[in-house]
Amino acid sequence: MRKILSLFLVIFICGCNKGVAYDGLYDYVLPFSEGLAVVVLDGKGGFIDKTGKEVIPLKYDSVSRNGFSEGLIAVELNDKWGFIDKTGKEVIPLKYDSVGDFSEGLAPVVVLDVIDFKGGFIDKTGKEVIPLKYDILGSFSGGLALVRELNNSDLGYFGYIDKTGKVVIPFKYYHAGSFSEGLAPVGLSDDKWGFIDKTGKEVIPLKYDNDRRANSFREGLACVELNGKWGFIDKTGREIIPFKYDDADNFREGLARVKLNNKWGFINKTGKEVIPFKYDYAYSFESGLAIVNIGGKQYDYGDIRGGKWGFIDKTGKEVIPLEYDNAGDFKDGLAPVKLNDKWFFINKNGKKAF
Repeated sequence: MRKILSLFLVIFICGCNKGVAYDGLYDYVLPFSEGLAVVVLDGKGGFIDKTGKEVIPLKYDSVSRNGFSEGLIAVELNDKWGFIDKTGKEVIPLKYDSVGDFSEGLAPVVVLDVIDFKGGFIDKTGKEVIPLKYDILGSFSGGLALVRELNNSDLGYFGYIDKTGKVVIPFKYYHAGSFSEGLAPVGLSDDKWGFIDKTGKEVIPLKYDNDRRANSFREGLACVELNGKWGFIDKTGREIIPFKYDDADNFREGLARVKLNNKWGFINKTGKEVIPFKYDYAYSFESGLAIVNIGGKQYDYGDIRGGKWGFIDKTGKEVIPLEYDNAGDFKDGLAPVKLNDKWFFINKNGKKAF
């Protein structure tokens, strides 16, 4: 059976951890999104508001990792996906085998048709506005969505469609990513990447190393890899920050996390090191703070085990001590943290929220 790549249909499986909720403690939580946060207990997910009140019952088997988007969120029950609003009302029936988040008014959806997955797009009324005929889909960004054609092999190619379903950039790319700031990363082989504009014109040569993250442009720069080292280019392809880092991520809130000699730190857009390379892992800044780890070990990209987590500000000051077993970004003034096998929320003073 051909399987759809979950890279484009991002979901969160609630799991089957056991525990008892008391004093705002859960088996798992996600950051707040549009005023509500996903919480998980005994393998079921639901939602709380910023007072800690459970406003949507903990009854779903899976919930979108990305939280609410455009007022709706994807949920799964009994192996079928649909969408609910912030009151918990089911606005799009739970009938799909996989879904993505709403973006620019449309969401990718997938059904299993005998032996193949077929995907298309629905609007917020649930109407299928782009037929279910693709096997891989990305969300709409800048009016275009990345899709891959179904064919008789696993060697389909990527192209881009508009909101009417019209193919505007032909199916010819071996790898591709979504548009961001007018450009999209693409690759014609398994080896090299470059960038195209919305007409399909190659504006930055396909010369960068293959990396499955396919970093798009953010804040005017893109993080790319060349000859095993990472640096940053602008939209003309000009090298702005030299290729010297072991790993890197795009700029957020004016700073980028970069790795050198097995330690993570932060640089600004001139390439100046503004936060020293001393952390075993670091996430990008969100709401003025970044999550950092000391003592953990990285097993895969983003898979960090052990050590302690806390938060730093843009001066590098540790404003919330590195004392947690895990942590998530601040959203709406609150962040999820894990301590002694339980998750709860803290405010920016490091105090338990409720």
